[in-house]
Amino acid sequence: MNTKPLLCLTCLLLAAPAAFAQTSLPDSIKVPDGHKVTMETTGVGEITYECRDKANAAGQTEWVFVGPKAVLNDRSGKQVGTYFGPPATWQAKDGSKVTGTQLAVAPSSAGNLPYQLVKANPAEGQGAMTGVSFIQRVALKGGVAPSAECSTANKGKQAVVKYQADYIFWAAK
Repeated sequence: MNTKPLLCLTCLLLAAPAAFAQTSLPDSIKVPDGHKVTMETTGVGEITYECRDKANAAGQTEWVFVGPKAVLNDRSGKQVGTYFGPPATWQAKDGSKVTGTQLAVAPSSAGNLPYQLVKANPAEGQGAMTGVSFIQRVALKGGVAPSAECSTANKGKQAVVKYQADYIFWAAK
């Protein structure tokens, strides 16, 4: 009888952290070759919208994005930073931070914010955000404009909606 312990391949695969794969993402939000993931976070927070006049449409109103406010947690659930704006700013607990310019969005599932690819500006401060070149927003839950009526009667009213999204930070290899 063989008394050697059997190697549990599934156990090894579950224990090893998986590298972030872009294969299932829309092409428009994929990070170009030559970059590697430096940090994976989950943003949990809220987005504020305001009922305002529609641009170039007299007498019409719409919910307009005002800004986000979220906590960034690492994969173990520990807070590693915050996300806020405008401008869109990702700040690590070590004080380093980046802002960025949106390069692309792509539809995600109904009721959720779109996927997003952001080109990061050079980081302010030294730390976790140093060298970040791109940020992807994926794994989205919620965050879309409220379903409540936006009319001339409630113009100026703000509404806050909950959301969650993974923010993947990339740097040049």
